[in-house]
Amino acid sequence: MALGGHALRVAAGTSGTIEEQRFRIQTVRHISSSLAAGEKLATAKAVQKHDWNRAVSEAEKIVGYPTSFLSLRWLLSDEIANVALHLRKLVGSNHPLLKTAKTLVYNDKNQQAWGLIVLLVSKAAGHAASIPEMDQDKSAGVLHSQRALAEVTEMIRTSHLIHQGIINLQSMDNAGNDLSGDSEMIFGNKMALLGGDYLLANASQQVANLRNQDLNLLISSAYRDLAESNFIGDRDEQNNPLPSKPSTAVSTLSPDCRLDELDFGDLEDNTQSMDVERALGHPEKEWSLRHVLGGGSLLGKSCQGALMLAGRSEEMQKQGYLFGRHLSLAWQACIDLQPFLLSNLPQGSQFSLVSAPVLFHLEYDPSIYAEIEKGRNSIEEIDYSSLHKAIGTGPGLERTKNLMKKHSHAAMAVLDRLEPSDARTALQNIILAMQEL
Repeated sequence: MALGGHALRVAAGTSGTIEEQRFRIQTVRHISSSLAAGEKLATAKAVQKHDWNRAVSEAEKIVGYPTSFLSLRWLLSDEIANVALHLRKLVGSNHPLLKTAKTLVYNDKNQQAWGLIVLLVSKAAGHAASIPEMDQDKSAGVLHSQRALAEVTEMIRTSHLIHQGIINLQSMDNAGNDLSGDSEMIFGNKMALLGGDYLLANASQQVANLRNQDLNLLISSAYRDLAESNFIGDRDEQNNPLPSKPSTAVSTLSPDCRLDELDFGDLEDNTQSMDVERALGHPEKEWSLRHVLGGGSLLGKSCQGALMLAGRSEEMQKQGYLFGRHLSLAWQACIDLQPFLLSNLPQGSQFSLVSAPVLFHLEYDPSIYAEIEKGRNSIEEIDYSSLHKAIGTGPGLERTKNLMKKHSHAAMAVLDRLEPSDARTALQNIILAMQEL
């Protein structure tokens, strides 16, 4: 509870009315108690979580301190306090923004520690001798500008997640109807829109303050990729993604792709738009494209940008992009596997219909596409339990494990090109711990 005590002292010293200070203190008390309860729960669960938590904890120590922008200076700011106050109004409304907020506060491992990765890459690669001393954070071994970029990365990622919480209140069948009875949902949409925009605006301002035009172009192209990821392939009325119809014949499985076959144009010039059309319908290419656009591009370009700020060569910057890209895809494959590690899907649970096991099994058994097509209007109409059972009997899980190993090995190969260091070891430990989740 040391964090909670420190937080309360900081909160008491912040500006604002007595009521605002009380609210901030209550907020931090709640977060501190929730974190303590979460630690006890984690201890009681499976042992494999320990390696992951330890790897992340030790990595954070190497670069100075916990790296998330969701730090005390954010939690105790007037803007975030106001957001938390308004979020209370949504309790009981079942708006998806509440689930997103809970995930961010509890630091779910599925919302990867991207800022931490950027800082570890920065420290592992070092910086050019020409960088002025005043720009260096010598205690952490990174540049002040690289730390700012790490925060930008998490802000952009978080804003994207918050924006995805906007729901469609007027589908085609409901267009033009009175929405006066949906005031809570309308308010939730406003919060999701403005909250995401607030983080995105702060991120844009922080990038501009770094005064590096090449970096500005690079991060702007990551914005574009995230936006484009929401418009690939078929969608239901809430814009939830649906897989493309398999293009191969029945029982004809495509071979696993070589890494150079997963080039969507970004391996040559990653500031240009990626080639989408040729990937749809091919399980591994479609999965890779969706998740490069939906996150891998941002992490890769942030690692590339960190090396750009360090004055490293263009070749090393490209390796930074490849590392972030492969690590993100390996992470995503690990996350995709989680629902299928259970023999039975818990009642009411869902999983991504564009996850790797689904796409691989769809190629193996195209007949399950009939079940997926029931979700054209809403993915809620799909029988996830029957899909879960079918996928568990096919080759999709094994191919997803191979997919994770392939991208993990590719990320490790990039690290092998760097000099041995505690930061490089921390990155390797994170990749190894991911295999055990």
